[in-house]
Amino acid sequence: MIVDPVFPLRAFTDNYIWLLHDAQKRRACVVDPGDADPVLRFLEQEQLELTGILATHHHADHVGGIARLVKEQPVPVYGPAKEPIPELTHPLGEGDTVRLEALDLEFEVWEIPGHTAGHIAYIGQQMLFCGDTLFSAGCGRLFEGTPAQMYASLCRLTDLNNKTRVYCAHEYTENNLRFAVTIEPDNTAVRERYTEIRTMRANDLITLPSTIGIEVETNPFLRTDIATVKRLAERHAGHELTSAVETFAAVRAWKDTF
Repeated sequence: MIVDPVFPLRAFTDNYIWLLHDAQKRRACVVDPGDADPVLRFLEQEQLELTGILATHHHADHVGGIARLVKEQPVPVYGPAKEPIPELTHPLGEGDTVRLEALDLEFEVWEIPGHTAGHIAYIGQQMLFCGDTLFSAGCGRLFEGTPAQMYASLCRLTDLNNKTRVYCAHEYTENNLRFAVTIEPDNTAVRERYTEIRTMRANDLITLPSTIGIEVETNPFLRTDIATVKRLAERHAGHELTSAVETFAAVRAWKDTF
């Protein structure tokens, strides 16, 4: 029996589909179901009724399972109004509110472009479902947005309460921390977290959720205003970086080939 009201379903190589549920009402909602199979298996195993689907962006590994899920159980599908998701029933934008009556949950919607042009996040009850924008010790690649957009989105997320739990969509923590140690070799918090995460992954344990507080201390993409990070980024880029956005862009480019 599942106890935590937010439960990770593994999909593909390293994706997580987050399942929110009410154990007493036997109802559930899923976030970013790229694959229907693990969702349907789990719903049957736990005898849960699917009551809604939340999507953060349009990439197939986040929405590929929606068509089959709604065929099995027609439910509301919430997602970004600015992105192409055919099954969407409730298009969302900045400042909208999602009320999941079946689970007695409410989320505020933020637009956080960068990874994709219309990427959104769901925020409420000290939970953040941020798809591929903010990762544990990392951030998403810039497929459709600009460095300035992604930097602004990440800065905005860091304004959340430090205890806010970060439910991102991929198991990238160990690799991200390996990069973070390279960027900040003298950061004790990074080194300690890397040691802890390596042990967890060696035992096939899930490293999520993180928290905003942890990310502010250990995520290099949230620390581009730190002088030592800027100096290493300049050394790697081979030229002076004159703003936090330029430093962020250089660190992101470095990570792309790390």
